[in-house]
Amino acid sequence: MSSGRPAISSPTAKFLADGQPHEPELDPPFDVLEPSALASPLVFSSPHSGAIYPQRFLAAARLDAATLRRSEDAYVDQLFAGVVAHGAPLISARFPRAYLDLNREPYELDPRMFDGRLPVFANTRSVRVAGGLGTIARVVGDSQEIYGERLKVDEALARIDKLYKPYHRSLRFLLERAERIFGLAVLIDCHSMPSVSSVPLPDTIADRKIKADFVLGDRYGTSCETALVDTVEYELRRLGYTVMRNKPYAGGFITEHYGDPANHFHALQIEVNRALYMDERTLEKAPRFAQVAGDLCRVADQLACLLAARRGNERAAAE
Repeated sequence: MSSGRPAISSPTAKFLADGQPHEPELDPPFDVLEPSALASPLVFSSPHSGAIYPQRFLAAARLDAATLRRSEDAYVDQLFAGVVAHGAPLISARFPRAYLDLNREPYELDPRMFDGRLPVFANTRSVRVAGGLGTIARVVGDSQEIYGERLKVDEALARIDKLYKPYHRSLRFLLERAERIFGLAVLIDCHSMPSVSSVPLPDTIADRKIKADFVLGDRYGTSCETALVDTVEYELRRLGYTVMRNKPYAGGFITEHYGDPANHFHALQIEVNRALYMDERTLEKAPRFAQVAGDLCRVADQLACLLAARRGNERAAAE
């Protein structure tokens, strides 16, 4: 499957691993869309919207592509793409999370999946690994096993070296550049959530429905300044959406790892209810897609305006 997206832009191309791409379909493995001019400290990341499934991966999987895609944050990169024209960069994976999950520690690996010995520093006992959702996922959807047989350890390590690490080096570059220019960086980590939770309890579908259009995750107030989260929530509600914070999604590895407000790095995860913008059965865009994308641009603009006004006030106070 090919998304037809543009190639990665300079200067972050320098963070790609040397040598041949890990898979011919993944050259480059992610896109970085840069604005013509940086206008704010906002940086957008879409780690789970990749839709290019390498043939070698599909051949090794016991599931078909349609089933594998159920874990994909389909079209999320496109939902947020409008922010680039408004002065913010957007980085997005081209490979799917079923192949490699960027929202995990680099070495959250399940030893039961691999033929060979994992590095001693691998985290083999995390809750996510236990659930089959480590850096290399064991399951998708309702706990359906992805692979028919064990993978070689070298394959896992190659995915991490050639895909995971370059993505995070590029994301770190974008954040540090924003902080250097604007005095702070604000990461918006972009995701989508199924309208019905995969958690088996409670038993009824009605009880399992996600009760919000958007869930904002700031690791319970630790990864992002509250005023910034308040602004996003206010603007979404003003546009008519229902919003929850931290439940059921408080933010994953990316939010926790990059969010450091005391040192001017803020990270906020935004989960968009898929029923808002797509048909979850057919994976086709819904008629409201353009409206939701436009609304997300408007929210980003308001957040950027708040940050610009604050920076102007700080400059005036210093004079």
